[in-house]
Amino acid sequence: MNNGEQKMVALRRDVSARKVPDGTPVTLNRDTFVNVTQALGGSFTVTVNGQMLRIDGTDADAIGQQPMEFHFDPPEEDGSVRDGDLWEVLGTVYDPEIPVNVVDLGLIYGCDVIRRDGQNVVQVRMTLTAPTCGMGPVLVADVEYRLSQVPNVNKVEVSLEFDPPWSRDMMTDEARLELGIY
Repeated sequence: MNNGEQKMVALRRDVSARKVPDGTPVTLNRDTFVNVTQALGGSFTVTVNGQMLRIDGTDADAIGQQPMEFHFDPPEEDGSVRDGDLWEVLGTVYDPEIPVNVVDLGLIYGCDVIRRDGQNVVQVRMTLTAPTCGMGPVLVADVEYRLSQVPNVNKVEVSLEFDPPWSRDMMTDEARLELGIY
């Protein structure tokens, strides 16, 4: 399924989802018809009875899709973490309401690897489009989970920061073009 297409499907099994924009967890029952409105970065935004919901990519089989898999080069023998792998993975985390990834939205203020107690700890400084964004915990969890898949990463720590506050000026030109904002 390409983004921009909408596809009505019946759920193949019960599946956990989160309401957009507040992040409230819900369970959708098998055989419920959902309209898949966004399929980006391995997660899915669906609508059911006028309610927008997000289904994680690990549950893609419930809507007849393949889960997203990461393919990395063999791990560095010295145990280091490749920055390129981190940024590639961050680029797969999409806002459930906006068809743009968190990097291009300008939500990632920094991503560093530090050595602590013999482990590689990835520290991410990020923000949200609004401090009260209900999907913030979901985006943070996506960032933590996906970065934990990168070779040689032992731990991920995400810090939400609101200074400076996010603005549309932080978006890449490509993101503004995608959204028609100039």
